[in-house]
Amino acid sequence: MYIEKIQFGTMEGKIDLMIADDHPLFVDGLKMILGNSDLFNIVGIANDGKQLLYLLTQNTKTDVILLDVNMPNLNGLDTIKYLKQSFPEVRILMLTAYNDSKLVEEAKRMGADGYILKNSSRADLTDAIQKVAQGIPVFHSQKDLPLEDAFKKMDVFLRKYNLTKREKEILLYLKQTYTNQQIADQLHLSIYTVETHRKNIMQKLQLNSPAALVKFMIEFNV
Repeated sequence: MYIEKIQFGTMEGKIDLMIADDHPLFVDGLKMILGNSDLFNIVGIANDGKQLLYLLTQNTKTDVILLDVNMPNLNGLDTIKYLKQSFPEVRILMLTAYNDSKLVEEAKRMGADGYILKNSSRADLTDAIQKVAQGIPVFHSQKDLPLEDAFKKMDVFLRKYNLTKREKEILLYLKQTYTNQQIADQLHLSIYTVETHRKNIMQKLQLNSPAALVKFMIEFNV
C-alpha cells in the first residue's frame, strides 16, 4: 500500500497540494517541479482514490488535489463524489492523459474544478493550479493529433537532440504514461528494444533518471 505524506514545510502564501496518481515516474516528475517551487507545498501523495481519502482525514490542510482519472481501487471520477461529500472546500484539478470531451463533461458534472492534460506545459499546469485554488474553473481541451502531426509538433524542439523517428515515437508514449511493456505492445517491439531506446533518449537529452525525463517533458511541453 503506497501512501506518502510529505511536509516540505507549510508556508504562508503557498498552495497546499495533494497528488493522486498511480504512475510513480510521473509523480516523481511533479515532485521535482512543484515540490521545489515557491508557489506550492506538496502535503501528500497517493496512488488511488481510497488512499487519497485516507490522507485527507489525516491532513485537512489541503487547497488543491491533482487527481488522475484512471487509478486502481477507486478511480478519479468516483473519488470526486466522496471528496465533495466529505471535503467540499478542497478544489479538484483533474490531471490526466485522457483527452476525451465526454470525460471532461463528466468531471464537470461530478464537481471537478478543472481538467488539464498531462501533456500540458509547466506554465499551463502552474497557471491552472493557481486559478483553481482561487475558485476559477479551468477546463483545457484540445483535438486529438494523429501521431504524424504530433511528430511535426515535436520536431522543431527535438531536432537538435538528434532523436530518431522511433525515439520520438517512444517519447510520445512515455508522455502519455505508457509503461515499457505497453509501448512494446503498441509498437510490436521487444521490451528489451524499448528499454534500449529509452536509454538512448536519456543519453541524448543528458538526463540521469526517469523522473528527470518526465520533468523535462513537462517543462518543455514535449
